[in-house]
Amino acid sequence: RWPVPYRRFDYRPKTDPYCQARYTFCPIGSAIPVMKEEDVIEVYRLQAPVWEFKYGDLLGHLKIMHDAVGFRSSLTGKNYTMEWYELFQLGNCTFPHLRPGMDAPFWCNQGAACFYEGIDDAHWKENGTLVLVTTISGAMFNEMAQWVKYDNETGIYYETWTVQASPDNQSIVWFDSYECSKFILRTYQKLADLGAVFKKIQTNYTSIILFSGEPIYLGNETSIFGPLGNKTLAAAIRDFYNPFKPHQTVREFFVDLLKIIDRVILNHQFYLFYNLEYWFLPMKFPYLKIIYEEVPLPVGSKASFGV
Repeated sequence: RWPVPYRRFDYRPKTDPYCQARYTFCPIGSAIPVMKEEDVIEVYRLQAPVWEFKYGDLLGHLKIMHDAVGFRSSLTGKNYTMEWYELFQLGNCTFPHLRPGMDAPFWCNQGAACFYEGIDDAHWKENGTLVLVTTISGAMFNEMAQWVKYDNETGIYYETWTVQASPDNQSIVWFDSYECSKFILRTYQKLADLGAVFKKIQTNYTSIILFSGEPIYLGNETSIFGPLGNKTLAAAIRDFYNPFKPHQTVREFFVDLLKIIDRVILNHQFYLFYNLEYWFLPMKFPYLKIIYEEVPLPVGSKASFGV
């Protein structure tokens, strides 16, 4: 039963005009090219602090990192970057908007892959990582590109939180996150399955973990907020999400922060929205932790190609 499997969908819904991003998603994105089968393509691990373009290494000190993958064609000499991130920034993917006249919380949550020509060496090297991890053929790259298309069309919602029973290594995982690093790990695994052999280097990734007792299923938007819904539960969920709204003043921020501490830590409450369904998390110490843990590069299942 646990962890709850991430749900895949048949198509990507149109985005609502209400959902606006402060920074445009994938502004220079392009189609993934078809490589010549005999091409030899270097694959690079890319990692940098989240919002490095704005805050430099600030979030790197907290080990809050963003992951991507780079490619270099030996035949053409061209470089490419591929990453997966939120369409409307992290806050919108993590917490909803409470809109006037709407009973249900309104979510601006989608994530998607972005592919573009070039690798911004300075961005990845200055405060992060740019390192060769394997070499693949053009034919393998083209197969990977088909998989990326499928993955991108069916895995459409960003999930910020990993939810575990405790900080122990063998702890039960209730819910797994679905964010940038998970896309990179899936991409590496696909390349390994196609025959790529990865270098033996240490690779670490950021996870934001909530700690909870066994989650309690509450229902979906219709069953909770619909005409025959549970008015008391609906009010409790709206009340819980209210302090997470974007803040206008410093005073509002601290007032709402105290409300969050009261509910999550003192009253052990958290409402999670996952796979378009609501769950209640009975929170436990240490409540929340940001970890930067090692996840080894994968071992493939086919005949090898590469380093």
